[in-house]
Amino acid sequence: MSLTQEALLAQFPFLSARDSLDFVAVNAPADRLIEFATALRDEHGFAMLADVCAMDWNQASPRFSVIHHFYNGDTKQFLRVNCPAPDDAAPAIPSLTGLYPGANWHEREAYDLMGIRFTGHPDLRRILMWEGYPYHPLRKEFPLAGIETELPAADTAEATGARVIAAPMAGGPFVSACGSTLAGGEPRALDQSWNDNKP
Repeated sequence: MSLTQEALLAQFPFLSARDSLDFVAVNAPADRLIEFATALRDEHGFAMLADVCAMDWNQASPRFSVIHHFYNGDTKQFLRVNCPAPDDAAPAIPSLTGLYPGANWHEREAYDLMGIRFTGHPDLRRILMWEGYPYHPLRKEFPLAGIETELPAADTAEATGARVIAAPMAGGPFVSACGSTLAGGEPRALDQSWNDNKP
């Protein structure tokens, strides 16, 4: 039998409801995340952590949140758990690697690209960008065209005379045609491309 949002809110008073069009979804405070995830695994059969991703809500506070997707193989149910990071300047939430080893690389990716720290993670280092890279490329303030950055190895930069020039994002974020909804057709890409001849 599938777990309902109402049943979760009744069992765990620290949760709050979260609107969702597809999965049962709740908000869990960071200081209760380990407790809640343990109960999901041990009491409710959510043996798989299918995904961990992060959101930058930009002007809102809390600015960052981490979204976990848990899966119960017996009931074929997904559960979405949003966990806001309480500190906007230094976002951090507990790591779930102790409960779900598969969280390891997902959390490293969220740390690398969004700058969210996962306390208790056994090896929290960058997974896509090099150590010492000064930015988190999926944050809202990071420009779509990238930021020109020194190469990480001085000998490579000296030998090539090159700098890292970020590749443009092809198309940028999807937007619908002006004045229409996405239901009317496929979304169009907002043209934010650039090249050597066009800044």
